[in-house]
Amino acid sequence: MKTLKTRLAAAAVVAALASAFISAVADPADNSRRDEPALMQPVKSVFDHYLKIQAELCKDSLKGINEQGSAIAQAVRTDGMKMLSNEVAKEADALAKAKDIGAAREAFKPLSASLIKYLADNKAGRGDYHEVYCPMAKASWLQSEKDVRNPYMGKDMLTCGEFKN
Repeated sequence: MKTLKTRLAAAAVVAALASAFISAVADPADNSRRDEPALMQPVKSVFDHYLKIQAELCKDSLKGINEQGSAIAQAVRTDGMKMLSNEVAKEADALAKAKDIGAAREAFKPLSASLIKYLADNKAGRGDYHEVYCPMAKASWLQSEKDVRNPYMGKDMLTCGEFKN
């Protein structure tokens, strides 16, 4: 019985060491995210809706933008912890009310700026969300893709922009 306990204890130690080793070497370039807080709900859902809007604007489309913008506004307003400012809800409402692609792109700028600021202030989202700047639109946005997908210029200049982080 004593041998079994010794073997089990040794196995537990080996498993713990292996787990620590794998964590340390799994992605050495990603050490910056280890102490980074994960996005909590409803903030995570706000960013999910935001990325859907960004993807549609890249396609020169308004499809679902009204619904996604309204969902962002509702998530912010019903958040009991008030993790995002009410200004984000107002910006999302303005985007949801956009009647054409130009108006939607203009409304997307302040929403993007607010969400970029949120991530910077909370030291969150690195690796998941990439800030990109378009010098022609004089505005930044967030995206999850590794290749530039410009929501301000759409199909005509889809790859115009430079990563800021």
